[in-house]
Amino acid sequence: MKPIWTGAIGFGLVNIPVKLYSATIASRLDLDMLDKTDHSKIHFKRINEKTGKEVQWDNIVKGYKMPNDEYVVITDKEFELANAKKTKTIEITNFVDATEIESVYYETPYYIEPEESGVRAYALLRDALRKTQKVGVATFVLRNKETLAILKATDKVIILNRIRFEEEIKNPSDLKLPAKTDIKGNELKMAVSLIEQLSGKFNIKQYKDTYTAELMKVIKAKAKGLKIKEPKLEVSYSKTKDLMAQLKASLNANHKKAS
Repeated sequence: MKPIWTGAIGFGLVNIPVKLYSATIASRLDLDMLDKTDHSKIHFKRINEKTGKEVQWDNIVKGYKMPNDEYVVITDKEFELANAKKTKTIEITNFVDATEIESVYYETPYYIEPEESGVRAYALLRDALRKTQKVGVATFVLRNKETLAILKATDKVIILNRIRFEEEIKNPSDLKLPAKTDIKGNELKMAVSLIEQLSGKFNIKQYKDTYTAELMKVIKAKAKGLKIKEPKLEVSYSKTKDLMAQLKASLNANHKKAS
C-alpha cells in the first residue's frame, strides 16, 4: 500500500511518527462511459477557457478568486504556511466514548502505521485506547482541508476515521416526521419483541456485496450473446394496514423459522 499522508500523532507531549493509508477498496465494477452511437470511450479533458487547448496536469495550479476577479495562486508549500503544525500533526485534543458520536458524522476510515522510531509509542497509545475503551478526537489537515477525526484501536491497528463537522450535517427539521405520541403502548411492546427476536452479535463476514456478482453474470451472459431474462420484481407488501397484525405476523414467521 502507498501512504496518502505522513506526519505524526500528537498525544499530550508524546509525538508518534506515522503514515496514513486508505482502509477501503471499491467493490463496485469499474464501468466506462461510452458514446451510445459507436461505443467509443468518452474522455474528459482539462481545457483552458481562453485558448481552448488541453492543459496537462503538471501545468495545473490552484488559485483563489479575489473580489476584483484576479486569482491568487497558492503553491503546496504555501498551503503548509497557513498552519504548518496541522499539515504534519494529527493532534489529539481529547478522548470520548465512541457511543457519543452519532453515525451520521462518520465519513472515511484510514489505517495508521508507525514509523520505526514510533513503534513503542504507537503500541502504548493503541493498548491504552483499548483498555479505556475510548477514542481520541483529533484535527489535522489532509489534502489542503481541515479534517476532524477519531482514532480508535483494534487488537493490532489504530484506525483513523474522518468525521464531519457539525455545520456539514443538514438539519432534519424540514422533514415530515411522526410525533412520539403516534405509537400505542402495545404496538411499541410488540416492536421491541420483534427487535429482540431478530437480535444477535454483529458479524461482518455474514454480509457480502451480492449485487456486483449478479451484475457480472449479466455482463458475461450479454458478452456471449445470450438473451437475458428479465426477473419479476418481488416486493411483498402487507395486505393489511393494521400495524399490530403486521407485527404479530412477523413474530410468528420468525418463530417458525427458528423452530
